[in-house]
Amino acid sequence: MLTNGSLDRPDNGQLDRPPLQPTSKEGPPRASTQPTVPRWKVLARLRLTQKRSTQQATWEHKQGHNHGAGTVQVHPQATDIARPGVARTPQAQKGAMVAKKGQGRQIGGQEAKKRGPKPQRSPKGAPQQPRPAGWCEKDHSQGEGGSNTSETTGHGWKRAGSRRGQSPVPIGPGTVEWIMPSLPASCLLAQAAIACGNVKMKRVPALSDPDLTTLYLAENEIAKIPAHTFLGLPNLEWLDLSKNKLDALGLHPHAFKNLTRLKRLNLDGNLLSTVPALPTSLQELKLNDNLLQGLEYSSFRGLSQLLTLEVEGNRLHDGNISPLAFQPLRSLLYLRLDRNQLRTIPPGLPASLQELHLGTNVIEEVREGTLNHSRSLSVLVLSNNRLQEDRLAPRAWINLPKLEALDLSYNQLVHVPSFLPRGLRHLTLHHNRIERIPGYVFAHMKPGLETLHLAHNSLREDGIHGVSFLGLQASLAELILDHNQLQAIPRGLLGLRALQVLRLSHNKIRHVPLNSICDTRVAQDSNLISTHLENNLIDRRRIPPTAFSCIRAYHSVVLEPQQGEGESA
Repeated sequence: MLTNGSLDRPDNGQLDRPPLQPTSKEGPPRASTQPTVPRWKVLARLRLTQKRSTQQATWEHKQGHNHGAGTVQVHPQATDIARPGVARTPQAQKGAMVAKKGQGRQIGGQEAKKRGPKPQRSPKGAPQQPRPAGWCEKDHSQGEGGSNTSETTGHGWKRAGSRRGQSPVPIGPGTVEWIMPSLPASCLLAQAAIACGNVKMKRVPALSDPDLTTLYLAENEIAKIPAHTFLGLPNLEWLDLSKNKLDALGLHPHAFKNLTRLKRLNLDGNLLSTVPALPTSLQELKLNDNLLQGLEYSSFRGLSQLLTLEVEGNRLHDGNISPLAFQPLRSLLYLRLDRNQLRTIPPGLPASLQELHLGTNVIEEVREGTLNHSRSLSVLVLSNNRLQEDRLAPRAWINLPKLEALDLSYNQLVHVPSFLPRGLRHLTLHHNRIERIPGYVFAHMKPGLETLHLAHNSLREDGIHGVSFLGLQASLAELILDHNQLQAIPRGLLGLRALQVLRLSHNKIRHVPLNSICDTRVAQDSNLISTHLENNLIDRRRIPPTAFSCIRAYHSVVLEPQQGEGESA
């Protein structure tokens, strides 16, 4: 359906009603000038049992009689309800043309205009006359074996055909269809979804339909949502109001009160300074890029079913987040607090938390005990902060048994941190100031790292020892050392038996000694499938012939270009 401000359109949604033309307050509905009117699913169906005579009278009352030149009023009985294989004959088409062009010839004056041409039916397969604009047809693609020939926008979505509300229009015995009001023509409609993104809408349309589950209103100009706005949508599950102009005054405290089945709410990119009152059924809440001034104990009251919370890009700092703010979130799995002004990891995080994003803050230290209660944490992102290794408590995350991914990129670390979580699989340290990989720093890990990213640092060959990678012999598959200050192939690579990707480009390496990447003393192929040594100072003519003999595919070794050779070397 809808995802992250984008619209995921269903593949099998069927829309089965054509839109009517706008009905103004001053007059009757106007006939459409478009040659083809797409059909779409009419929502909020009201079924009434009426006799055909009553139905006819209602239609005449709503349509009115336009006596202007060059027009003719079409009586509902003069229009065939579409059925598979039933069409007008050429005689009926000719009659319609006569009725339109030569009203002065009709005997009986205005009475003849009211009656219109008498419809005729032809055998199956005859060409079908287009239906009068504004007439609602039932879709017979199901149940009667007919085909649906209406136009769509693809993936089962259709465009709204009216900008204002319509009167009830009879489409068959005992049925009245109500057209959805207040929808711009560029809106997309499906069976249980409406998408009106970036249509300059200034208010939420007055909708009433128990079948509607998805409402997408992102990138509009909505600044006010009264209390009664969503009363007619009791089964709404997904609501996207991102990138509008909502603030704390414009959003009524009870605006979402009746949405007892709402699961996903997106309020990104508004002007909210406080967290609004929310339905307890929520599972996903997005409040990124607002003006939140803090998180109180009551901010998430009752949200025990919430799984995902995003409050990135607000005005949160250590002093305006209550230690009890996250206490009600007993089921929370994913928390995003990037792009705020936090100096430390907030306390009181839920024990259920599995993924925590704190990138692009001003965090300077990780204190011991801060994460002790988050023993389910598997992903921790602390990139783009001000971390230094002496401000990382020795036991800051040693007690996180499930932590598998740690991102410390774009910080101020000088060496690879010690006391890393035992079960860590992915360590990201690029764009720091790292000069060395201490010996045995990975020795305690089990089963060991799979990826180690150390690009864009200050590593030299004397900063990597033979025991620097101890503990990773059977696990490390990807080692990234691009953009460092290495003048030789690092020691210890021969012991990395599981290594598949080795990147050493953009360094100052001059030689590839024998037995530095391949051990010629052992008749065994390497697992390496990608070895990058381009943009160094290597003279390829001086590389020993068997330096890469353990690598099965020749194209797996990239040596061109070297610095000073140019791209064509």
